[in-house]
Amino acid sequence: MSVRHFLQFRDLSRDEIDHLFRRTAAIKDRFKRYEAYHPLADRTLVMIFEKASTRTRLSFEAGMHQLGGAAIYLNTRDSQLGRGEPVEDAAQVISRMCDLVMIRTFEQEIIERFAAHSRVPVINGLTNEFHPCQILADVFTFIEHRGPIAGRTVAWIGDSNNVCYTWLQAAELLDFKVRVSTPPGYEVDAAKAGPLSPGRFEQFADPVEACRGADLVTTDVWTSMGFEAEDGERRKAFADWRVDAEMMRAADPRAVFMHCLPAHRGEEVDADVIDGPQSVVWDEAENRLHVQKALMEFLLLGRIA
Repeated sequence: MSVRHFLQFRDLSRDEIDHLFRRTAAIKDRFKRYEAYHPLADRTLVMIFEKASTRTRLSFEAGMHQLGGAAIYLNTRDSQLGRGEPVEDAAQVISRMCDLVMIRTFEQEIIERFAAHSRVPVINGLTNEFHPCQILADVFTFIEHRGPIAGRTVAWIGDSNNVCYTWLQAAELLDFKVRVSTPPGYEVDAAKAGPLSPGRFEQFADPVEACRGADLVTTDVWTSMGFEAEDGERRKAFADWRVDAEMMRAADPRAVFMHCLPAHRGEEVDADVIDGPQSVVWDEAENRLHVQKALMEFLLLGRIA
């Protein structure tokens, strides 16, 4: 099988995403029943981090061990990548010593260059532009709680960041709608997500209206990694974009709330929302583990019945 990478959500087809969700459910079921499953025995995952992480490192490292393989952590500060080694050179060396690479970095260009010179699959653990593993987990979590996402409406409140752009790619692939509400000056650049069909995406000036009738309300921190110098300015600009009880009341009564975490209660979301009965953030966080196990299985072994 030719080498496949997962650098953006649209790198996989709808049929392949559906396959991943079926495998995620099966792998999660085995995990819950304490049934060993080691299809990646003797395989090695190298995890390269340029950005700090809790959930990404834990979910990939634990996931690879649970599949019978080994995971090696590399931080660019402690490797030659942090001393100016060309990404292309690092890719050729690293990919000769392992079976799979996950990278969490800044510009998407970095991971694209690495993948272009890698002999093994490369997974995007997060870049400034996209966070595809997070949206795999989010969509799977919605399906667990509310059924198919096709035809549904997702309300994104806050910054048009990497998670937001990945939601837009997922909407195009999986046939649902994303409503985005951001403060002035932080609007979505639809071209960044790639081609979008009419009706897949709509921008709202009023966050309450964006939430009206939505099946899922979701947000993220106001200041993503790499934008810390803008924190004070962003706190002022985003003050009216905190997900609160009013927004959740505007949504469908069965709507769920998601946040990719870490969360700042009292900033992008009120405590009574993220800790309330409509919140599924803890299932969402756990599902990073399970969808990524299905993803690694697929990239290394292809389709498993």
